[in-house]
Amino acid sequence: MKILVSGASGLIGSALVPFLTTGGHQVVRLVRPGGKRQQNTVNWDPSDGTIEAGALEGIDAVVHLAGESVAARWTAEKKARIYGSRVDGTKLLVQALTNLKRPPKTLVAASAIGYYGDRDADVVDEDSAPGKGFLADVVREWEAATEPAAARGIRVVNLRIGVVLSAAGGALATMLPVFRLGAGGRVGSGEQYMSWITIDDVIGAILHALATTSVSGPLNAVAPHPVTNRTFTSTLGRVLSRPTVVPMPAFAVKLAFGEMGEELLLGSTRVDPHRLTQSGYEFRFPELEPALRHVLGK
Repeated sequence: MKILVSGASGLIGSALVPFLTTGGHQVVRLVRPGGKRQQNTVNWDPSDGTIEAGALEGIDAVVHLAGESVAARWTAEKKARIYGSRVDGTKLLVQALTNLKRPPKTLVAASAIGYYGDRDADVVDEDSAPGKGFLADVVREWEAATEPAAARGIRVVNLRIGVVLSAAGGALATMLPVFRLGAGGRVGSGEQYMSWITIDDVIGAILHALATTSVSGPLNAVAPHPVTNRTFTSTLGRVLSRPTVVPMPAFAVKLAFGEMGEELLLGSTRVDPHRLTQSGYEFRFPELEPALRHVLGK
């Protein structure tokens, strides 16, 4: 297939593109203008609402991963960038796709388990109601921005991605320096649930979504066995052969990270990948310790 990928230079995109190209697919990257123009790229700029729509003719499928990182203190300006990069960017792309003479058959659009908000120990799946909070509001509108594509006859999959485990970036890579020094520990009470997934299974889920025509709508991209922060911490310490006895109290999280810390670090989301498993996907790494040993080479 000829597949358009946005966010191709990000953590997931940089792992996805080689899988697609070695699988025989032609990848076209959706990129911001600037620098030397490369082959198989299409320019867009969500901040000013421009996209080379004509260059999208002939695309068979789209994997839309672009979005501002949420891993920083949420100032008003940061929130605006998070919202704009996801909601406005998706609206721009979807409008261009729906206006094509021959739109792509499939759009796999990144979403997030932030949709569910803080749910304590309750298990949630794709049929659960949205939660409350900034991220839940953003994700709800992010997914809604893909609705015109579905109305145009494009099969849309909203991939609600959990905490991605990779040594190359993301939450785990941020934790590693502290844990390797033996200065890691639980965050807050440690009882909040973390719904995680390896980078390998994120790529697997995307490929599954592209290939499985019966799949559409929300799809939780999380491993089937979420764990508490306390369990995650102790398991990571065991894999690294380091102690994990330096906790970060909830007040310190709120002081250091504000609203972002409350939602992302102290919030609890226990997510079941019901539709992913029911549609036939088999996880390479369903359990946490083997997953960490794989991504960390331990």
